[in-house]
Amino acid sequence: METVAIDAIEPVPEGDSEINRRPLTEPLGTTDLAANYYVLEPGESFVGGLHAHMDQEEVFVVFEGTMTFETTTDPAGEHDLVVVGPREAIRFGRGEYQEGRNDGDERAVVLALGAPRDSTAGRVPRTCPDCGDSEYQETVMIDGTLRVQCPNCEVIHDSGLH
Repeated sequence: METVAIDAIEPVPEGDSEINRRPLTEPLGTTDLAANYYVLEPGESFVGGLHAHMDQEEVFVVFEGTMTFETTTDPAGEHDLVVVGPREAIRFGRGEYQEGRNDGDERAVVLALGAPRDSTAGRVPRTCPDCGDSEYQETVMIDGTLRVQCPNCEVIHDSGLH
């Protein structure tokens, strides 16, 4: 058993973002589950934009405020907006595209859970700047940096994701 005080965990930035993310995975010693605690001010969003985990399902539990999730199973198709309020949760299965943001007027406090813990197979809807032929690019980790690779021409690009 492990116990942590969330306020004792230092916020860890994601990419260039200043959002308040406190990773709980390591302090709790989880082996099969990723856990992050977020405090998002109005206008802030989870880093990564619209994306899908091909090998991980995610659950977001909203404790305060509201979060708006853009969802789709086909990035080229219709997108839905789902508003999740206090004491509500939303689940995304493997391969479901999603992006979460605080479109409300108050801060949002959210617990994000993912299983399995280490997701390595992701997709972002993006056209390849080299071949122009792909609807999405696969995420790849190279030397600790998240990048994207076109499945058509196999060129690797900076992802802009963190």
